[in-house]
Amino acid sequence: MKGVVLAGGTGTRLYPLTRITNKHLLPVYDKPMIYYPIQTLVEAGIRDIMIVTGGYNAGDFLRLLGRGREFGLRHLQYGYQEQAGGIAEALGLAEDFVDGDKCVVILGDNILERSIAPYVERFAAQERGARILLKEMEDQRHLSHLGVPIIEHGRLLFIREKPATPPSPYAVIGVYMYDSSVFDVVRRQKPSGRGELEITDVNNAYIDRHEMEFDVIDGWWGDAGESIEAYLSAINFVAQRGTAQPEPAREAVAV
Repeated sequence: MKGVVLAGGTGTRLYPLTRITNKHLLPVYDKPMIYYPIQTLVEAGIRDIMIVTGGYNAGDFLRLLGRGREFGLRHLQYGYQEQAGGIAEALGLAEDFVDGDKCVVILGDNILERSIAPYVERFAAQERGARILLKEMEDQRHLSHLGVPIIEHGRLLFIREKPATPPSPYAVIGVYMYDSSVFDVVRRQKPSGRGELEITDVNNAYIDRHEMEFDVIDGWWGDAGESIEAYLSAINFVAQRGTAQPEPAREAVAV
């Protein structure tokens, strides 16, 4: 199974910190932000990873990460997104790297307290389709900035992007697992109103095919690039937790 870390974007929500660097290179306590999603994949048993980035700082990732030996990787490849075409477009750049395998995709500003290994194992056991991770949000005001699923009788029916009135208390976090057909799904998508290929549309395509599964994670989760406040929250969490390895995930929560 392959891992893909999406680390592009302009990072305007963290200005002026990101005026001269990619947000995923900013420090989160004692490590660059990009270290955390890479380690999340490594702890789930993934040793072949591709970093997809863009902008003027792409070379900095190579200087920082090299060949990935610090993480025990077999292969670390890099892809370049020439313009802001959306998360789904960035994923499409990994098609040759994934090369017919399943893949676990994680956004480069995601920081999770606990291992995703049990969920990756469940996905590996799936015959086909996709799997996403959800988090129940205590402060549901954040849901208006996230993808929010509609769930009935334990099945996903639809994902709404940034809803004014959230249909559930769950957020779609930036961890997505796909079979090899995802690249065909991406090719069939049309740009949204903001001119980008949206990962929510890709996920809804799998839901329409009845090929989408999900797990609800526990433990802390943060999107360190969502805002200055979220960035500070991630730093504080990591500082208080120290640099210990994440605790194993407990059983998935039934919805």
